[in-house]
Amino acid sequence: MKQIPLAFGNGTSELDIPEKNLSSIIMPSEPEKRESGAFLIKKALENPIKSRRLSEIVNQNSRIVIIVSDITRPTPTEQILPPLFEELYSGGARDENITIIFALGLHRQQTEEESKKLVGEEIYKKIRCIQHDTGRCRRIGVTSRGTPVEIFEEVLNADVVVGTGGIEFHYYAGYSGGAKSVLPGVSSEEAVLTNHKMMIEEKAVSGRVDSPVRQDMEEAAKIFGLKFILNVVLDSKKGIVAAVAGDFVEAHRKGVETVDTMYKVPVEPADAVIVSCGGYPKDINLYQASKSLDNATQAVKDGGSIILVAECAEGIGNQIYECWNMECKTPEDAIERFKHCFEFGGHKSAIVAKAAKKFKLYLVSKLPEDKVRTAFFTPMASVQEALSAILSENPDAKVHLMPHGGQTLPVRKEN
Repeated sequence: MKQIPLAFGNGTSELDIPEKNLSSIIMPSEPEKRESGAFLIKKALENPIKSRRLSEIVNQNSRIVIIVSDITRPTPTEQILPPLFEELYSGGARDENITIIFALGLHRQQTEEESKKLVGEEIYKKIRCIQHDTGRCRRIGVTSRGTPVEIFEEVLNADVVVGTGGIEFHYYAGYSGGAKSVLPGVSSEEAVLTNHKMMIEEKAVSGRVDSPVRQDMEEAAKIFGLKFILNVVLDSKKGIVAAVAGDFVEAHRKGVETVDTMYKVPVEPADAVIVSCGGYPKDINLYQASKSLDNATQAVKDGGSIILVAECAEGIGNQIYECWNMECKTPEDAIERFKHCFEFGGHKSAIVAKAAKKFKLYLVSKLPEDKVRTAFFTPMASVQEALSAILSENPDAKVHLMPHGGQTLPVRKEN
């Protein structure tokens, strides 16, 4: 027997698995030793990819906008800004001409405390900081896929725009970062929803730069004229392990290479996979936890089983998702409904339904059993009980373990 602890909320859930059944433990390969985050950012700004340095682009009269992530993202904006300001100052930029804009997309407004925490007390005091407002967007074009390019007017009025953010896997845009600071970051509601409707297309999955959602975002950013980004890559402890700056596509792809090296793991699909989100906050609710389920689908054979280990202390996590779960009686219902009715939140129900049609889904959580069943999972009291159910049907089943399901992306080995 092999004993393995799996993160569950703020604690762990112990699993005993016979060694003959354990196919592999799928882990990210993170660098052990690294330079400081400040050093990596400074180096990236001094050596921008396919671009002049910011200090050569700005002058004392430049009106500068810096787009930063909102409170729902793990981007360490407070660490990113000081070296960025240093670079801008060396080109003559002045505080009174700089505006920081929080890229809310369609997320809620932040409190002043949250905004202050993101940029740091000192910068918040001396620099104008405002939040994106979907009601104050102007149309400047349309993408080839029909998405209106409607950008927050404060961004349109700037001479120089710098998009900041983090690069990690994103379950329908392929990756976060890059053009994402413009669309959805500072775009209109119509633009965001039109773009997000592409999430049900086949290539709109984690780890693909050719996701139609990302391609559309990049076309919108090009129409707008985004010239410069500063993005970071984080490890599982939220430490900066890489930074890229410069052209919004070329620099982004360099960051993507780092993400792939660390978090893409080649696997032979097994009979079953046991996936933990990595604990709190990634398993705070089912809405967040389903991202790990999505990654795990790549590690299991069609018709196999997935055991999702996610506490879900705050329940389902989205009202529309919960409504769809109650109203769609079968996975087919959810998939059909999504084809005819795009509703943000409902997309989660459709994505899980898609997985439920291909695999047997088990959930180890603190959710009531009826809520688990309506979400197309079979409820299990413990991970041990879920494994026993699989082994009772197939005693020789090969099982992969994914302790960091939110960050690890299994990639099927090509035969």
